[in-house]
Amino acid sequence: MDEKTAIPGGRSGAGIAGAASGAVFVAAAEIAAFLAARDASPLLAAGSFVIDIVPQWAKELAIEVFGANDKLFLLVTLGIGVALAAVGAGLLERRRRWAGVAVFALAGAAGLVATTTRTGATPLSALPPLVGAIAGSVFLRASIGALRRWRTAESGDAPDPTTDRRRFLLLTSIGAVTAVVLGTGARIGTAATSSVAAVRKALRLPEPLSRVAVPPGAELRIPGLSPLFTPNADFYRVDTALTVPAIAPADWRLTVDGMVAKPVELSFDELLRMGLREYAVTLTCVSNQVGGDLVGTARWLGVPVREVLALAAPAGGADMVLSRSIDGFTASTPLGALTDPSRDAILAVAMNGEPLPLEHGFPVRMVVPGLYGYVSATKWLTRLTVTTFQKDQAYWTPRGYSAQAPIKLSSRIDTPRIDKEVAPGATRIAGVAWAQTIGIARVEVQIDGGPWQTATLSAPVSADTWVQWFLDWNATSGTHTLVVRATDRHGRLQEQERTPIAPNGSTGWQSTVVRVGTAG
Repeated sequence: MDEKTAIPGGRSGAGIAGAASGAVFVAAAEIAAFLAARDASPLLAAGSFVIDIVPQWAKELAIEVFGANDKLFLLVTLGIGVALAAVGAGLLERRRRWAGVAVFALAGAAGLVATTTRTGATPLSALPPLVGAIAGSVFLRASIGALRRWRTAESGDAPDPTTDRRRFLLLTSIGAVTAVVLGTGARIGTAATSSVAAVRKALRLPEPLSRVAVPPGAELRIPGLSPLFTPNADFYRVDTALTVPAIAPADWRLTVDGMVAKPVELSFDELLRMGLREYAVTLTCVSNQVGGDLVGTARWLGVPVREVLALAAPAGGADMVLSRSIDGFTASTPLGALTDPSRDAILAVAMNGEPLPLEHGFPVRMVVPGLYGYVSATKWLTRLTVTTFQKDQAYWTPRGYSAQAPIKLSSRIDTPRIDKEVAPGATRIAGVAWAQTIGIARVEVQIDGGPWQTATLSAPVSADTWVQWFLDWNATSGTHTLVVRATDRHGRLQEQERTPIAPNGSTGWQSTVVRVGTAG
């Protein structure tokens, strides 16, 4: 039979051959990445590309639905897409020689573009997608050839086509299993050899020049209420990094350039020698919806950004600092927010008493009170470019978000929860409120449309941290509606109107429904 004609029958076999070839493609690419270009995995590069081009509504939806698991969902989706494309390639190759190979060639070309256009790409970054495409194509041709011989033997009434069938099944099964084992091993090996977890664990930071003083009454310790300081494991994570960048402190460098009198480059040790101080700061993501949990408070150790910028002497006319992460992410921070002596904008190296967790920016990240993270909280920081808003744009600005984004005055009800029935009688309504750089003056709660009642506030740690609050309530059986609002120390009342998170953060009073059971 002419190889350009379709194989009689054999659709399921062609799908199996395609799936196995797809596994070989990915595995070969991962092995090449492990050996030659650790940051050039085509699958991960494709995922990063998707993150870069995803429209605003899709980004918001992913965070809303999947939270911190949005990147895992993306990887799973990409994996399913690759598997389906590989099965399709097998079916095409069954119909016509080289048609399925063309699919792998296109996949290799797409991977080539994705890996070579990433920040930090080198000439070797082209190797993994090329190796993967070649290996997948060769395996596809071999497995489809074996399938063709098997199905031809059967259709031709051969005395014993069993041997050809066994060869096909043996080839595809061994190929698939080997690809999964070696590909997974290469991915684990890449992560293990590039990981700085052991270095982080052994790191000993110098004693800070000052510590945060936590006043009595700052922690209310009410069941269901968010703790004053959010544990690292529970702290929200929202960023554009599909995989966590790994930078050893010994290899880290910070460059300060742009509109400066003297460009500066600092090593990690040089930064530490400038003297660490401890700060308590609440961070909030612009994607935090009214009543959402993309907010947290931590103790941070770091060096004031203004002291680092002073080494470079920013020029007159500059009004923005473009901070850059090792993965290419950028944030636009007003220069005044970083040089203001009354604002504790820092380059942080520790979080809640330990070196920064890898996923929170180890070894150095920015922390700027009063600004949403997308314009200030750059993780895995490597560069500060002094510039202007007119000249430069950051990552999220062309994607529909404001170049400057002060955090909105907000409040939240933590307990009682909408999904948990409470017993009638004495109940405490409690939550948190924040107004960074200003502070909270008052929190009020409304029950079933009644008069606003003033809640009791915890002692504030600083104007840069949230406060806890509570209101005692004699809960009666039935369904009740609770509403909360806050007022800052400037006398400004929290905005009641609901607005979406784009372009610069949501507003609105949180309203929640509480179910109270019956007595007895």
